[in-house]
Amino acid sequence: MNINIKTPEQFKNVPWKNGKGTTTELAINKNGSLDNFDWRISIASVAENGLFSNFSGYTRNLTLIAGNGIDLHHYHNDVSKTHSLQSILDVSVFDGGSATTGELHKGEILDFNVIVKTDKYAIETINNVTLTQVSLEAEYDYFVYCLANNAKLIQDEEVINELALGHLMHITDLTDNNIKLSGEMLITIKLKHK
Repeated sequence: MNINIKTPEQFKNVPWKNGKGTTTELAINKNGSLDNFDWRISIASVAENGLFSNFSGYTRNLTLIAGNGIDLHHYHNDVSKTHSLQSILDVSVFDGGSATTGELHKGEILDFNVIVKTDKYAIETINNVTLTQVSLEAEYDYFVYCLANNAKLIQDEEVINELALGHLMHITDLTDNNIKLSGEMLITIKLKHK
């Protein structure tokens, strides 16, 4: 098992693809860039209603991590759908090629955004508000981000690593299924190459 932890000082600010703001990039695949990547994890502030950047060919997972909520209106192939993110850790999964607009409920929000190339990766987001243990499966890579307190990585009932608030943990090359993650206000991303 390999564990890599990135601190907030290692994150970088990059412009939005649509030029209307900036995002804090927490991680991107090796040799990835804003215009060509397989997966990317970022945090962005949304301060006004408007159109989201177009990421055709990608799947987006957007989690509310601060603020009073946002409605996401998606339009794709003459079909419209709305996701309402009202509570912290509510998540919306949508096609990055959809024409998506955001409508804020009451002021600015902060979102945790995972974007993956649809034809290369399967992704699942597990968000835990209360103290929970999540069993990790060997066939996945994991990213973990906590909004409160420290998260603990446990093997055979022993804490083998801790993740501080606001840091990002990347877990790869799991060889067995006896690893657990314990924490609250926790975002866990399961990533699997197709």
